[in-house]
Amino acid sequence: MTPLLLLALSVAGGAGAATRFLLDGLIRARTTGRYPVGTTVINLSGSLLLGLLAGLTTASVLPEAWQAVVGTGFLGGYTTFSTASFETVRLLQSRRYVAALLNGLGMLVFGVAAAAAGFALGAAL
Repeated sequence: MTPLLLLALSVAGGAGAATRFLLDGLIRARTTGRYPVGTTVINLSGSLLLGLLAGLTTASVLPEAWQAVVGTGFLGGYTTFSTASFETVRLLQSRRYVAALLNGLGMLVFGVAAAAAGFALGAAL
């Protein structure tokens, strides 16, 4: 890994984390309830975008360096497995079992589906 690629990954990761913070705040300000809508939207959109990026890279539409910087850097900072896991535990502690199941298992199932859809779209372009 070159120093320039490492710098680009770092900057992209910071930008992704800042984007997640801002988007989550906007979603929280516009929704009510205790279900973590922001984290769900962020993780599913990030899965879709990562799948799209991987599909475009596989189809040789984008160079592999883009997948590293945007995929690992930006989308790695943007998405958040740890927050989704914590929010699932918080829902369980609140005895909101259906919401916890939807959040935990739903995030996995729909995240994989979103990534697969993005990959198919990117590979088709």
